[in-house]
Amino acid sequence: MNIQIETKGTTAIYEQIMLQIKSKIVEGKLKVNEQLPSIRALAAQLQISVITTKKAYEELEKEGLIHSVAGRGFFVSECNQDYLKEKQMMMIEKKILEAVLACKHAGLTEEEMIQMARALYEMEE
Repeated sequence: MNIQIETKGTTAIYEQIMLQIKSKIVEGKLKVNEQLPSIRALAAQLQISVITTKKAYEELEKEGLIHSVAGRGFFVSECNQDYLKEKQMMMIEKKILEAVLACKHAGLTEEEMIQMARALYEMEE
């Protein structure tokens, strides 16, 4: 599983993992009953603490997005796609608000902020 960790950002690492796994589920890149990497394997792949990976999986499990099977690992749960999209929208709104406040603090006009957002949106991933 391809997960990118931003070490210079303000979002906690476990939250970055959660957000990316949620996105992959919403986008259908992770299917119902698909097995996730083990906690240790993902921690090793991302070169982070096992505790951090465990926390991400525990939070995803609390939200009902994944479930564990004793002795087998973690799997994607069957869940309501509308609920997932709504949760994702709430997280995106929070990040956009942070960006808007940063732009205002930096003295950017609304038009400059929109131009910046448009340029970033049009960039290739």
